[in-house]
Amino acid sequence: MTIEYDQKGKYYTDVVRKLPVSAVIQTSAHLVRGFVHVKDGERLKNELERDEKFLAVTDATVYGADDEVLYTTSFMAIQRSQIIWIMPAGGDKQEEVNI
Repeated sequence: MTIEYDQKGKYYTDVVRKLPVSAVIQTSAHLVRGFVHVKDGERLKNELERDEKFLAVTDATVYGADDEVLYTTSFMAIQRSQIIWIMPAGGDKQEEVNI
């Protein structure tokens, strides 16, 4: 991380603003509903193309085969190789959904 100072001593850092997008994620074993955080101005697809091993999901609910709730948690990381499909869901906090 780089920190730059201006003449008045004010400092600037590399802050990345992300917006929560409500998503439905099908893994090899479960269905997950929650929020995937996408960089401002980018698409949900761009977040999936990153070289990171895990995808962060907040306010997640994990469903079993018979639609019963197995877990709820404020944060979970899903291994990207386990994702079968993902799509934006209704009720987005982001004003416009970019796929």
